[in-house]
Amino acid sequence: MILLGSVGLGGCATKGYVNSQIATVNSRIDGIDGRLHTVEGTAGQALTQAQAAAGQAQQNGQRIDQLQGRVDGLDQQIQQQQQRRQRRPRG
Repeated sequence: MILLGSVGLGGCATKGYVNSQIATVNSRIDGIDGRLHTVEGTAGQALTQAQAAAGQAQQNGQRIDQLQGRVDGLDQQIQQQQQRRQRRPRG
């Protein structure tokens, strides 16, 4: 009977063993959780910077479009002046 009892109880985990294993797993989870919060913060900052850069790029694109219109207008004026000079008789 004693032999049977010792064999049956020998395979069971004690509360202390289980608690130590759970503590190890919990410490790993806490470390991963801390790193996850760091990564989330970094990702949030990157998103904010990317959105700001996208807004700035859009503004720059609009400014380039405005400048392109002005350059096109100046090109037309130059061409018109050149055509007027070519039409005048020299003499």
